[in-house]
Amino acid sequence: MRMDLTVQQLRVVVAVHDAGSFTAAAAALLHAQSSLSRTVLDVERKLGVPLFERTTRMLVPTEEGREFVALARSTVDTFDANLRHFTGFLDGNRGRVSVATLPSLAAILLPPVVSAYQRERPEVELSIEDALSAEVLDRVRSGAVDFAVTVVSALTEPLGDLDVRPVTTDRFSCVFPRGHRFEAGGEVPWPALAGEPFIAFDRTTSIRQHLDHALAGATERPRIAIEARNISAVAGLVAAGLGVSAVPGLVLPLMAFAGVAHRPLAEPAVERRIAVVRVPHRPLSPAAEAFLDAVVSDAPLLSS
Repeated sequence: MRMDLTVQQLRVVVAVHDAGSFTAAAAALLHAQSSLSRTVLDVERKLGVPLFERTTRMLVPTEEGREFVALARSTVDTFDANLRHFTGFLDGNRGRVSVATLPSLAAILLPPVVSAYQRERPEVELSIEDALSAEVLDRVRSGAVDFAVTVVSALTEPLGDLDVRPVTTDRFSCVFPRGHRFEAGGEVPWPALAGEPFIAFDRTTSIRQHLDHALAGATERPRIAIEARNISAVAGLVAAGLGVSAVPGLVLPLMAFAGVAHRPLAEPAVERRIAVVRVPHRPLSPAAEAFLDAVVSDAPLLSS
């Protein structure tokens, strides 16, 4: 049996039941008593059963009426809760935001932004997915995430199909074991690395891409002693005295556990650009739009 009943009709039945009369319900809902009476009669007609026994003084729910009122109340409460949830979604205060990013950005750049965002929007569910640079861009293009926070440069693949909004820059430093000759000086010139065994990140990482670009025109290049992908592995190898390395500033806090020392690299000063990347024609939810704006406006300046 199909019954086309509206939420408003269910709301009227519940109000009449709770008030115990059409007069009291009409006053509570600010409706004419005759309108409420017609609404209840229409519902009863569609159900095929009476919901109330009418007396001269009040309405008494029938057995069917009590059962239907319980169902109607549950339906109205669920509808109102869902509507509040949708209103929160439209306001950007509810929903889910997924972001792909590099491990170093997930660990250092994003946490203060996430903390401030969640204080303002505690009911938004955030998902931060860390991956290598190529994987990050794949996730953006496939729609697996709303947007990415990643490193962009001429070294990366063409991004003409994506919208790129700059966030900040990140300068490279040389890391070396305590007691190394670099510790006594200030900035370390890139050519000075030529005489050092070098702990390099492997070729799948954006760090290695920047390194290779920085040394592309150099007549002398450091001798790569060991390659590793993991930041912790590079830090441990450097701390053990097996060589020096070059890393972006954001990576330095992740190497602190190993006790390595560091100095800025110069001649030239190499920086990597960090940006928000998204598919331009794919709309963002209000919550995702708000988080993107927070990343762009609240991320710290790292180049100084």
